[in-house]
Amino acid sequence: MTEQLDKLNRLPLRDDLRGLSPYGAPQLEVPVLLNVNENTHGLPGHVREAIVAAVSEAATGLNRYPDREFTELRDRLAAYLGHGMGRDNIWAANGSNEVLQQILQAFGGPGRTAMSFPPTYSMYPLLASGTGTAYLSGKRTDDFTLTAESAAAQVRDAAPNIVFLCSPNNPTGTALGLDVVEAVYEAGEASSAIVIVDEAYAEFSHTGTPSALELLPGRERLIVSRTMSKAFALAGARIGYLAAAPEITDALRLVRLPYHLSALTQATANAALAHADALLANVEDIKGQRDRIVDELTALGLTPAPSDSNFVFFGGLAEPHRIWQGLLDAGVLIRDVGIPGHLRVTAGTEAETTAFLDALRALLSQDDAGRAGVGAAH
Repeated sequence: MTEQLDKLNRLPLRDDLRGLSPYGAPQLEVPVLLNVNENTHGLPGHVREAIVAAVSEAATGLNRYPDREFTELRDRLAAYLGHGMGRDNIWAANGSNEVLQQILQAFGGPGRTAMSFPPTYSMYPLLASGTGTAYLSGKRTDDFTLTAESAAAQVRDAAPNIVFLCSPNNPTGTALGLDVVEAVYEAGEASSAIVIVDEAYAEFSHTGTPSALELLPGRERLIVSRTMSKAFALAGARIGYLAAAPEITDALRLVRLPYHLSALTQATANAALAHADALLANVEDIKGQRDRIVDELTALGLTPAPSDSNFVFFGGLAEPHRIWQGLLDAGVLIRDVGIPGHLRVTAGTEAETTAFLDALRALLSQDDAGRAGVGAAH
């Protein structure tokens, strides 16, 4: 045990936090960073200038508290989402993680349970722990898919207070059918379960992939969460939001910190939404690189999962950590998500994607130790 851990354990830390590690991917200085699903294209120059101008204007009033209700931002987000949304359906916070935390603060807590279906976003159990909410792990099939029948049966049996459905799922990239969401919502009726569909990567979905926004009317326990970190290339600005029935946003007002969205954050988001078309123009290019990765990994004899996100989860690796290290040595950082036989890579620019594929191809061609064969990792 390190000296730092010794010092930590001398503090009167909550028992359920002892021995835990903070969330976080490696932050390393390498030429090609493809490990945390950022939008690697960055902001177009004219959008960056518009954000700078908006932030500069907001700075003239920093001696005053910001709009506590972030009214303009809610109006803009509602207009962006469509589906008949109005400002009363919208909530926002400092990244979608804070949105999810506030939901757990309002509807979870001691004596209550939250459920999700691993492998999925690894923050769900951490957010549950931080709010004193018990966490339940559901099960997926061997190929990491989730059917409506299975999900509904598990929710009926567990009777959780909150259910997380990630679509497209992180780390697999696969989207859920709306039948899964509907079945889980109905199965949660008995326990009055809040059902959260985490659509952080929704803008990268294939044409025709439905959004759970379609299901919101008449379902007061359904929440769809989104982020501006990915498609809008604003990971550094920390802006997440949700759409739900107005009574959900009223509940979150009970737990939010006063003036939780700064004037600078609101100005950044509003300026970005005013230029949504320019920011989303890169999405199609990213989708093209994602599909290129899927095609080329398949040609290499690996097993990429179908992806509706800006990343690709792939298996068929006998020694995934050796491949991860070899890529890192070549200047390409991807994500080892801890699932046997698998790794995950963000779809970057054409040049970044080429660098990844070239380095991976070179590693696999050295010998067959890095390749387990199609399906072997399952």
